[in-house]
Amino acid sequence: MASALLRTPLHDRHRALGAKLAGFAGWEMPIVYTTTRAEHRAVRERSGLFDVSHMGQIEVTGPAAREFLDGTLTNDLGRIGPGQGQYTLLLQEDGGVVDDLIVYALLDRFLIVCNAANVDPVRTSLTDRAPEGAEVNDRSAEVAMLALQGPAYEAPLAPLVGSPAPLALEYFEITEDEVAGVPALVARTGYTGEPGVEIMCPVSGAGRVWDRLMAGPDAPEPAGLAARDTLRLEVGYPLYGQDLSRDRTPIEAGLAWACDLEGGFVGVEECRRRKAEGPAERLVMVKLLEPGIPRPGCAVLAGGEPVGEVTSGTLSPTLDVGIAMGYLRPDVASPGTDVMVDIRGKQKAGRVERRPLVQTSPTKAG
Repeated sequence: MASALLRTPLHDRHRALGAKLAGFAGWEMPIVYTTTRAEHRAVRERSGLFDVSHMGQIEVTGPAAREFLDGTLTNDLGRIGPGQGQYTLLLQEDGGVVDDLIVYALLDRFLIVCNAANVDPVRTSLTDRAPEGAEVNDRSAEVAMLALQGPAYEAPLAPLVGSPAPLALEYFEITEDEVAGVPALVARTGYTGEPGVEIMCPVSGAGRVWDRLMAGPDAPEPAGLAARDTLRLEVGYPLYGQDLSRDRTPIEAGLAWACDLEGGFVGVEECRRRKAEGPAERLVMVKLLEPGIPRPGCAVLAGGEPVGEVTSGTLSPTLDVGIAMGYLRPDVASPGTDVMVDIRGKQKAGRVERRPLVQTSPTKAG
């Protein structure tokens, strides 16, 4: 018998707003409230508010915490100090991706935000490897997370924060403050390509934060996971389970920049080898040159022969054309290369493009 879907503390509010709800990573989540296009455009042009409370939050504390994480996660943790975050990955010994993460350095702990479907494997992997002096605690059930995204994100946030600090954050910085009187961590991060913040607060305070953000004259548009997917795909952010998996290393995914190959993280030997030899495939962006919507599993062809496969695809609300991410042979993976995408037996012309595919609003960090 299938287990019941989990619900976020904002579930009743999503129902009241008429959201279409569906299962995602074991959670019943809002997929769309009005239309994906309207919610997408609101984030690109103004602001949108996402409930992402299904994401995991894992804390690592203790005197050995930094050294432990620096030898476990792919990026160089020495590059960040208290109040800063970093994109990184957790790998298997063979280099396969367990999950892509954001790790935040706080004054007394490290906070790891992971994908909802991977909370258990991330927690287990960290717990199994943690030495004496490093303690791993899963706080996912205690923490709600809201993502306020878009060029006008500051307008609904400004009247609700306890100090100017959350409004002064640079990209990938984090601060502890209050939002609508609720203790919260506010991070200048997101998954849309637009400026914005992610607000992490106790589950008990999530409703108050949501209500106050949605009540003002500059209230954001509620946005569901469908718009979150189209937004991230336009800027080329990979999605675990589609573009990232245990079957490929960060090298194939174009994420060598997030790997300290001089370090000693788990899986580094295989990453070094694949970097030196050159990957057998590369994750790229493709934009269609004629009508069609690519979907995961669609074959990509060049010169009449298969050269790869789509891992994520959609209709871009900004460009009004089909776009995709997928793994291609290196010889056809350079920007400007013409390819064909097989969509339900019909070949559609496309071209490999640089990411991002759309011009997004500048961040404070430029």
